[in-house]
Amino acid sequence: MKTSEAGIALIKRFESCRLKAYPDPKTGGEPYTCGWGETSGVTEDTWWTQEEADRRLEESIEAREAIVDRYVTHEMTQGQFDAFVSIIFNVGPGNQWKDGICRLKNGQPSTLLRKFNDGDIGGCEEQWLRWISPGSSVERGLLNRRRAELELFRSEDEAV
Repeated sequence: MKTSEAGIALIKRFESCRLKAYPDPKTGGEPYTCGWGETSGVTEDTWWTQEEADRRLEESIEAREAIVDRYVTHEMTQGQFDAFVSIIFNVGPGNQWKDGICRLKNGQPSTLLRKFNDGDIGGCEEQWLRWISPGSSVERGLLNRRRAELELFRSEDEAV
């Protein structure tokens, strides 16, 4: 499955595009971000053209699509697929050092992913809104993003 135009628009809406690298708001430094939310290989001196930023966004979305294909085992609608791509784009899939949507630091899947894969769609939706605190406080922007993702998640597309 590929991310729809609605899914790409949602990611762009919340990431916005900046062609000059900017520091992380929490650290005032690393990780630096450029383009549509890209941090990989970005330094404080990074400058991109719009074409470069758009190309990297496309590559990043394709990478997130592959993650969704790998970890989500329950059938999905297009809207659900798009919402998973967006939340993984933002939160990350997770690894042994950082909790993410697909894997927690303890090696287990997140409750959100487990509930979806078990067919507990309501439980998954409930968990979706828990991913709004990158630290100890709720961020309004993340709450707005999660709500927009859930709106897309709930759209009436047929399961694919």
